Amino acid sequence: MEKSIVYHGSNLEVSVPRILQYGFYKDFGYGFYCTMYEKQARRWAMTRKGASIINRYEYAPNADLKVLKFAEMTDEWLDFVSDCRRGIEHDYDIIEGPMADDQIWNYVEGFIDGRIPRNAFWELVKFNYPTHQIVFCTDEALKTLTFKGSETL
Repeated sequence: MEKSIVYHGSNLEVSVPRILQYGFYKDFGYGFYCTMYEKQARRWAMTRKGASIINRYEYAPNADLKVLKFAEMTDEWLDFVSDCRRGIEHDYDIIEGPMADDQIWNYVEGFIDGRIPRNAFWELVKFNYPTHQIVFCTDEALKTLTFKGSETL
């Protein structure tokens, strides 16, 4: 398993990542969210009040952890995101895959509420750019990250 760089957009430097359990349910549940796309981390950072900071980490995968990876949006991805957004917990250490951005989230919400059938959801889903997220859900998962620095935008 090869090391890679991941980014976290925030309003502060996060040299020691933590799992914060508050606010609304996210795509893959609670955890520390990062992305392999620096541009996406910039967008995340710019949505925060105050400073806009991109934090950079080296990620060294650990084969002993329970990891779920979605290469693309599939029915399995949609069901998993729907469950997480409803607050249904999972037991994964790390989850990686596409992101349901604001536009896609509206469609996911319609799917959850039964207003949008599954086949219509797939017709509505269109990305202008690729998205990626990797969430570190446990303290053991956070140990795979090494802080490499930050940049204030």
